[in-house]
Amino acid sequence: MTELPAPTSNPSLDIPKQGMPVTIITGFLGSGKTTLLNQILKNKQDLKVAVLVNEFGDINIDSQLLISIDQDMVELTNGCICCTINDNLVDAVYRVLEREDRIDYLVIETTGVADPLPIILTFLGTELRDLTNLDSIITVVDSETFNEDHFESEAALKQITYGDIILLNKTDLVTPEKLETVENFIHDLKNGAKILHTKHGEVSLPLILDVGLTPTDEYTANNAEGSHENEHHHHDHNHEHHHHHHSHHLENDGFVSISFQTDRPFDVQRFENFLTEEMPKDVFRAKGILWFSDSELRHIFQMSGLRYSLHADEWQTPPKNQAVFIGRKLDIGQIYSQLNKCLA
Repeated sequence: MTELPAPTSNPSLDIPKQGMPVTIITGFLGSGKTTLLNQILKNKQDLKVAVLVNEFGDINIDSQLLISIDQDMVELTNGCICCTINDNLVDAVYRVLEREDRIDYLVIETTGVADPLPIILTFLGTELRDLTNLDSIITVVDSETFNEDHFESEAALKQITYGDIILLNKTDLVTPEKLETVENFIHDLKNGAKILHTKHGEVSLPLILDVGLTPTDEYTANNAEGSHENEHHHHDHNHEHHHHHHSHHLENDGFVSISFQTDRPFDVQRFENFLTEEMPKDVFRAKGILWFSDSELRHIFQMSGLRYSLHADEWQTPPKNQAVFIGRKLDIGQIYSQLNKCLA
């Protein structure tokens, strides 16, 4: 049986001439990156989009969309794929480029505490620059929790500095005065910043995809390392930088990430009491899959700042508890013992 070539539904986005367009989504912990990603996957119409994430655990993909899960790749019914970056961004991008079905657009979600620069340079300073076209860096900001200290984080400030578009998210949760303060702060930090207001990460995709906003020449001029014989060295440098970056930044800013796993269920009242009364204030992001003794269901848990949500669905695997808590200068032993006391 011969396969007919797929009709190209949108000739204006027929883009292989200049390489596959790439959008990088950055932004602090809990700002709404995954929500934005899900919006893109839902509203992309006929585009085939690939999404690269650091771990699938971060992205609550609607299970009705799933077709299959390969070791590092998830296929979705709407013609999209998600890949995990694991250790090497360049390899993950090659996996997308080498697929038989052509992908129209690549979206990358960085970790909440990453400085986007090494990722930007991976696309501009390695062999990927001829195969891809860096289109825009989108920085998602939680307008509710944002303040001038912004967790005193170097990464958070760099995310804004390098953002081509700043999405001020969760605008429904703040007063117009707070919004203006946040905008002024961002404009002071980045002259002429392009700011869009969003609720629940909802934004019209033509405003953020295929916009050609990344000033790639500036990056290549600043980071040119002499002539072409230096090319190889440049790639290695980036590669290494990317590889070690995450943990190095976590330590720099005093961040700690604590993982908790157990084959015993939590008592729901005790766990809720821990969340509302005992949780150290320096934990500002947590997520996990939770098992409660009085429920047959699996609970997907997300916490950002003072807000948390639990979303229940069916277990597909034997039940167990897995949670991650991220914060600054946390007392790991204390959190473990508090969690252990919540077990049924």
